[in-house]
Amino acid sequence: MRISAEITAFCDRLGHRFTRTELVVRALTHASIGSSTRPDNQRLEFLGDRVLGLVMAEVLLAADRAAAEGQLAPRFNALVRREALAEVARGLDLGAVLRMGRSEMLTGGRRKEALLADAMEAVIAAVYLDAGLEAARGVILRHWRGLIDNVDADARDAKTTLQELVQARGEPPPAYTELAREGPPHAPLFTIAVQLADGTEAQAQAGSKRQGEQEAARAMLQRLENKDE
Repeated sequence: MRISAEITAFCDRLGHRFTRTELVVRALTHASIGSSTRPDNQRLEFLGDRVLGLVMAEVLLAADRAAAEGQLAPRFNALVRREALAEVARGLDLGAVLRMGRSEMLTGGRRKEALLADAMEAVIAAVYLDAGLEAARGVILRHWRGLIDNVDADARDAKTTLQELVQARGEPPPAYTELAREGPPHAPLFTIAVQLADGTEAQAQAGSKRQGEQEAARAMLQRLENKDE
């Protein structure tokens, strides 16, 4: 199957040239445009999730041979969660080549975190089916390297920690507000604020609202820690 120049450029960014090009086309086809003659990427998502999980489990076990399961689990979750997948997808500009129905496109489908994450899983599966586990592992390690290097920080659930802290003080839960959104559709930058009942506020920026809330919560925890010293 011949593929477009845009998909060829995406494959170059990915770092894998497909022998079976129909696999990458399927991986980039959302269910809103899929049909019996044009299969969508949902089954590939299922497989890609497992391939990513295997590779990340191997990486974490090799990186810290003394870590207990309770230490490994949050690190693993940080690397395979939707936000991580969407971040990698945005770095590859996957949204620009994602094929979807008109209604999905008009509602911002190319920048939706869930769609990007699902398609990224499908792309991983496509590489696996095209060239095997080693090829898939190479693609994953290449594009997850920054996330892997910072996994200890990312694994800490700052929102939960902050909420538990304020509840222990008898205060209401923190309030999160989106202050601004900047940047192109395929790589948005959100500014998120978190405020406590006494008016204390902290802000942070990230590529998704959810990650922005985590970063704002982390900034608030740091502010409270400095205040208590």
